[in-house]
Amino acid sequence: MHNFLPIAYFENEFVPFEKANISIATHALHYGTAAFGGMRGIPDPQNTAQILLFRLDRHCYRLSKSAKFLGHDLPADKIEQIIVDFVKKNQPTKPFYIRPLVYSSGLGIAPRLHNIEKNFFVYGLEMGDYLSPDGISCRISSWYRQEDRSFPLRGKISGAYITSALAKTEAVESGFDEAILMNSQGKVCEATGMNIFMVRNGQLITPGFDQDILEGITRDSILTLAKDLGITTVERSIDKSELFIADEVFLSGTAAKVTPVTRIENFQLSGVGLITDKLRNKLSLITENKDPEYQNWVYIIPLS
Repeated sequence: MHNFLPIAYFENEFVPFEKANISIATHALHYGTAAFGGMRGIPDPQNTAQILLFRLDRHCYRLSKSAKFLGHDLPADKIEQIIVDFVKKNQPTKPFYIRPLVYSSGLGIAPRLHNIEKNFFVYGLEMGDYLSPDGISCRISSWYRQEDRSFPLRGKISGAYITSALAKTEAVESGFDEAILMNSQGKVCEATGMNIFMVRNGQLITPGFDQDILEGITRDSILTLAKDLGITTVERSIDKSELFIADEVFLSGTAAKVTPVTRIENFQLSGVGLITDKLRNKLSLITENKDPEYQNWVYIIPLS
């Protein structure tokens, strides 16, 4: 059961969540012509009269750019203001997740992006841990990540997530928690909704943008933190066999945060490693606004 926040933003106004409904003929429902974002928020542990959002500006910027692939001009500052108002109206009391989505709202049946109405909505739900913080098992998926030459992978386009859904179900139904997708060149790409990192010989390694990955905001945060902590970071292609002998492997994402991987296929990994733990703890302190060095990553929303 999901505990949805009571108020949604829908068709240019705030309405009760249960009133925010679309037609069964909505274009985006049939053709995946939508782009979405996702961000976490928490009540401030040090001040219950305010809410903390992690890197709100970056999330709004990415969604604005994703909307361009749909032919929709949705400025980042407009998204940001709507989300701030959304939080103030809901006044959440537990950790939560916000889902903004821009979509083709017209009722036409032709697969197109021109001459069709666009719209934007925001809703939210309470969310704790998306994956176990103690570690998860992964399988290598039989499904491959799309290529940028056939799909705009720089956008968080909803239609792309059919591959994630197929891979996730395949993994769970074969006894694993999560799936790791390869790209069309047979290199490690990402998980079903998370970026992937490994540690080898003290280096933090992750696939680069040339490997058809999503430009993850948590991924960017981790790379920045690692460099600031003096951890050597490398962005390059990764072979499947490297994961099996890595010192540490973890996934990163808005929902997953930093999730250790303890088993890949039949290869047992060492568990939660020192670098994984250090980065996870650092990120947790920042999201709770307890690290003054990164206060610009936290957007504070007063509720009064």
